Amino acid sequence: MKDRERLAINALRFLAIDAIERAKSGHPGMPMGAAPMAYVLWHDFLKVNPKDPAWPDRDRFVLSAGHGSMLLYALLHLSGFDLPLEELKRFRQWGSKTPGHPEYGLTPGVEVTTGPLGQGFGAAVGMALAEKKLAAEFNREGFPVVDHWTYVIASDGDLMEGVSAEAASLAGTWKLGKLIVLWDDNRVSIDGRTDLAFTEDVLGRFAAYGWQVLRVEDGEDLAAIRNALRLAREELGRPTLIAVRTHLGYGSPLQDDPKVHGAPLGEEAVKATRERLGWPYPPFEIPPDVYADFQAVADRGAEAQEAWETLLENYAWKYPELAAEFVRRVREEKLPEGALEGLEEGFALGEKLATRAASGKVIARLAARIPELLGGSADLTPSNNTKAPSMDDFSPENPTGRYLHYGVREHAMGAILNGLVLHRGYLPYGGTFLVFSDYMRPAVRLAALMGIRPVYVWTHDSIALGEDGPTHQPVEQLPALRAMPRLLVIRPADAFETAWAWRVALTHEGGPVALVLTRQKVENVTGEKAEGLLRGGYVLREPEGAVGTILASGSEVALAVKAADLLEAEGHPVRVVSLPSFELFEAQDEDYRRAVLGELPRLAVEAASPFGWERYADRVLGVTGFGASAPGDEVYARYGFTPENVAAEMKKLLGV
Repeated sequence: MKDRERLAINALRFLAIDAIERAKSGHPGMPMGAAPMAYVLWHDFLKVNPKDPAWPDRDRFVLSAGHGSMLLYALLHLSGFDLPLEELKRFRQWGSKTPGHPEYGLTPGVEVTTGPLGQGFGAAVGMALAEKKLAAEFNREGFPVVDHWTYVIASDGDLMEGVSAEAASLAGTWKLGKLIVLWDDNRVSIDGRTDLAFTEDVLGRFAAYGWQVLRVEDGEDLAAIRNALRLAREELGRPTLIAVRTHLGYGSPLQDDPKVHGAPLGEEAVKATRERLGWPYPPFEIPPDVYADFQAVADRGAEAQEAWETLLENYAWKYPELAAEFVRRVREEKLPEGALEGLEEGFALGEKLATRAASGKVIARLAARIPELLGGSADLTPSNNTKAPSMDDFSPENPTGRYLHYGVREHAMGAILNGLVLHRGYLPYGGTFLVFSDYMRPAVRLAALMGIRPVYVWTHDSIALGEDGPTHQPVEQLPALRAMPRLLVIRPADAFETAWAWRVALTHEGGPVALVLTRQKVENVTGEKAEGLLRGGYVLREPEGAVGTILASGSEVALAVKAADLLEAEGHPVRVVSLPSFELFEAQDEDYRRAVLGELPRLAVEAASPFGWERYADRVLGVTGFGASAPGDEVYARYGFTPENVAAEMKKLLGV
């Protein structure tokens, strides 16, 4: 190791150590051990431009081991990103750009929010997939306008998580040759040595997934790390995992001790580490030579972007339509003209159609108009109705295919969707049953935290799905999902509302969108009034002399209409309100919400846990058990979801 390199690597280590000491909180062990591999990757290989962190053909770097965030902040600072030293001094403090774990949208250069282990790994698979697909779509001979890599530093814990196993299996199947994962193989976890719970042949496992696997025996051997990265970049037919043997808390008195994972070293240990590593500088003092060394990252990135911009100009001259489409998708991110018009055409009032089937019809129209629409399902395509006739299956042999078969891997699907969105160039959606949204939830939460917009098509939305029974009948999922900040949940009443829900899904900003759809057929009852979905709730029926209001979502809206017919025949006219989205409704002004809800006694009807409806209703007809295995109509009826029982519940509320 040259003196210049040692100085730069130790600068990374001590920026992490000193920031964590100042914060009295953090994870010094990983940055200290992984600094050499991070240095080699950033200094010699990574293509990024600190002056334009979002330029489309940059390499993506994902610190999946997000607890080592100070390593990333040190890299960003030294490389010239807009992250001044003062922000490193404010590590983990209120309002700083250096939070405890990296957060997308907060810190320049952070590609994805990480911290929950395995999530960065999964998102990186999505990023590498997007690169592969865009390259297949847009590159032409002599014009590689899409040509970048996705690099990951992952921990032992990342590779223990199930989501990384799911995602790694898909990456191998899809032959994502421009995905390279550096495994920080330090063999220490919080509980002790990793062999307490992690003894498999990891490289053998990844080889079985279809990855190239390489090993670097000494994490301080920069030449070996460089050679492994070169070999990884030569193998374009497979993703690569490089196991780099490192030492947690390298150079400190606590080296290889679990205590150094998640707590400051302490004054005495910091002093000893400075002596051992020959670092004479006080906290946060970085020699000018280190900044000069890292200037190579900025210079290489600026030159690469300048060359790419010239390439894009020449590409636009030779392929003007293709270039315009490319720019629209990766830079402008606007939909094609007229993409959302007439989505409800062909649906009729009184027609009975499952909302999953209605969604499938809408998807078919959208797919024909929006080339970046990218579908998929976790092995439930015929049930979710997520594949449009114009969509071919994606495969290594057909990389332009627009339909992804995730297999039974809901969690990886969620993480990969995040990576696809973050990369830009695609509008992805993924389908499964609503009950299995629980398997996706950590990835959904990160999408909401990042404020990005994947679309979830969650079908089989209630006990009415029937014979599959309580294991597959969602009950608590709706209120649990509604409790998640920034997640927009829409449960459309019929085909008309479903069409409007898709409009929202493809234009909403600030978070992911969940479309919650029925398996069973429901009557189309909303018609032109369905546009009210844009406001989350609206009055569907308002008879003269109304004495009460029935609120409902999804399949229970048609039920509410039938119950209202019975009540009116008995001389008790009631209003009917469709409330497909709590989040959209809560975003309306108070006057509108009051007008929709009205002042009359209110009964809410939804075939799910009643939790949450108390904010709108005086009484709730919901589901307080887990459902049962029987034909859907019978289960629905036995839980009280009949026009007669809804009418009876309303009369109880009215006292008649």
